[in-house]
Amino acid sequence: MIDNPYYTNEFHGEYELISIGQLDLEEGGSIPDCQLAVATFGTLNDAKDNAILVTTWYSGTHQIFRDVYIGPEHALNPEKYFIVVINQIGNGLSTSPHNAPDDLAMSKFPKVRIGDDVVAQERLLREHFGIETLQLVVGGSMGAQQTYEWAVRFPDKVERAAPIAGTAQNTPHDFLYTHTLNEAIRSDPGWDGGEYKSNEDVKAGLTRQADIWGVVGFSTEFWKQEVWRALEFTTMDEFLDGFLRPYFTVMDPNDLLAMAWKWQRGDVTRHTGGDLGAALGRITAKTFVMPINEDMFFPPRDCAAEQALVPNSELRVVDDVLGHLGLFGVAPTYMPQIDQHLKELLDSDA
Repeated sequence: MIDNPYYTNEFHGEYELISIGQLDLEEGGSIPDCQLAVATFGTLNDAKDNAILVTTWYSGTHQIFRDVYIGPEHALNPEKYFIVVINQIGNGLSTSPHNAPDDLAMSKFPKVRIGDDVVAQERLLREHFGIETLQLVVGGSMGAQQTYEWAVRFPDKVERAAPIAGTAQNTPHDFLYTHTLNEAIRSDPGWDGGEYKSNEDVKAGLTRQADIWGVVGFSTEFWKQEVWRALEFTTMDEFLDGFLRPYFTVMDPNDLLAMAWKWQRGDVTRHTGGDLGAALGRITAKTFVMPINEDMFFPPRDCAAEQALVPNSELRVVDDVLGHLGLFGVAPTYMPQIDQHLKELLDSDA
């Protein structure tokens, strides 16, 4: 266990650590005391039927949703819904390699799958809040992987689903991309087989990862149009040094690797012997599949192919020149589209 001041309330705001007890893992082994970092917004009604679950993406926490997606002016309206954001295992706030007890810490952290996250989330919602049914499950990127897993694994508990910029079955291209991110970390001598003393020891590797995100996380049009100027940077290097690199270099390398391992293996066909159509055919939720048009990780054609296999679903393409990292809501045109689609979904009959 190592100390990293980034994973504190100072950076992420208020949240509660809730233990769900022992979590047995799909890959074998267990987390004896699995603690999930949870942020809630709004009030759970007496019938406990106004709940929305928001799932988090790689490197992200509840903070981005609090700041960008949730509010009375948004579709995710805490004046109407009880919104629960559960930080995924390994994201630095929930049980993660850097904060786990010594026998699970750092390189000893077990392999966790997307399905393990969803099982943990369902248990927490049911046992801690008494929530049996969700009006909506929504998340972007790895959050979309969790959204699909929820809809396939617990179809009777999900009324509506909105996977944003993510797929139900990870693609070979995305597996290779994530492998490259991981190697940027592991190739740093300071990584020391996962037993470094501080994230600062692996700063060179984390910087390389940030630069790789710059290549694929943003679209080619983002760079061609110099969109970073709208963020008040005057050069590309200034943008990288002032925005993208500082975002990653404060994070824990093993936490990122734990999430990446899950990301690479996100696949709902584990439930149906490899049959994607059969897996997605289990979904009973009203579903809006929401790719970003310039996304190079999860391009609309990949999302559309899956959406065609989901009963009672629609494809809603979000226009954003930033590409995958449009998820951060930087462009002023992004959230109005997300709000429009989510409002229509929430207003529709489930």
